[in-house]
Amino acid sequence: MNTDRLDEELLSLLARRQGHFRLESGHHDDLWLDLDPLFLRPTRLRRFTAGLALRLGDLAIEAVCGPLVGGAFLAQAVAAELDVEFYYTERVATTAGGLYPAKYRLPDTLRPRIGGKRVAIVDDAISAGSAVRATYLELQASGARPAAVGALFVLGSLAARLADGWNVPLEGIAHLPNELWRPEACPLCASGMPLEDAARPQALA
Repeated sequence: MNTDRLDEELLSLLARRQGHFRLESGHHDDLWLDLDPLFLRPTRLRRFTAGLALRLGDLAIEAVCGPLVGGAFLAQAVAAELDVEFYYTERVATTAGGLYPAKYRLPDTLRPRIGGKRVAIVDDAISAGSAVRATYLELQASGARPAAVGALFVLGSLAARLADGWNVPLEGIAHLPNELWRPEACPLCASGMPLEDAARPQALA
């Protein structure tokens, strides 16, 4: 498969907005990607999921796991391309504060089946990597062996630092520069720009 220019083709399908956003990780950001429309036509994404599967194909992957929602959709497609098992994690309520407060868990019916398997963690886009980080911790707690991280879009440098810290490769189709800020250091907060919750788009006080 010729994967030349896959990044340019994928970026041409992407809708994005500038603004002031609070991410699931707790970081603030000035870029929001509208990813949901990408999944309306699965055949349109097939070329990119196949490209991502190709990049993971030499890693002896036995399963692919993605966080709901978009990550799980993509993970299922990549698992089909690799002909391996598919798993997903669901976000669960937590009272944790600060950065990276999200917690994701495998369904109880799947948790006992993943132990010992080499698993690729796949998400649609990775910025701060909150969902990927929580999925990694859940896989480790379940006895799985995280072996790679993959995404359609990799934004900024935090994802690469996460993967390096876990000593696993990071594979992405398209890479975009991006800057994140801790809330106390956010220049957009300092300027008074209204903050929008990325998970629940609305202005926040």
